[in-house]
Amino acid sequence: MSYQHFLVAVDLSEDSKILIDKAVSLAKPLNASISFIHIDVNYAELYTGLIDINLVETQHHSMESSLQQLRELAKYADYPITHTLVGSGDLSNEMCETIEQFSIDLVVCGHHQDFWSKLLSSTRQLMNCTPVDLLVVPFNE
Repeated sequence: MSYQHFLVAVDLSEDSKILIDKAVSLAKPLNASISFIHIDVNYAELYTGLIDINLVETQHHSMESSLQQLRELAKYADYPITHTLVGSGDLSNEMCETIEQFSIDLVVCGHHQDFWSKLLSSTRQLMNCTPVDLLVVPFNE
């Protein structure tokens, strides 16, 4: 089986370029498609007390900023990027829905090898729910 569509999960940091480089190097020989995804924080879920800001507007601005950063990463890739997706909410749910909707067969994500990542790892969440192959690229600190 040959991979046809990669989904690169980026956090919009400089480390995202490491993931992009890895995905492009694997996709080129296969002539596979690549899409990017970033899952934003859902502010409404974080705060339940009284607050004097418009959460919908704040969420919209955050997603627009994320989308612009994804476009910049797409330029950096120097490879055709099929979709640049921004979601918000639960990482596992968003990723699984995206995998199904866009016929993804390989997810590429990163993992920081530090103290905090041993305790709080979004990569571990993906390992427990992703229905397709998962390539975990280590970020050495």
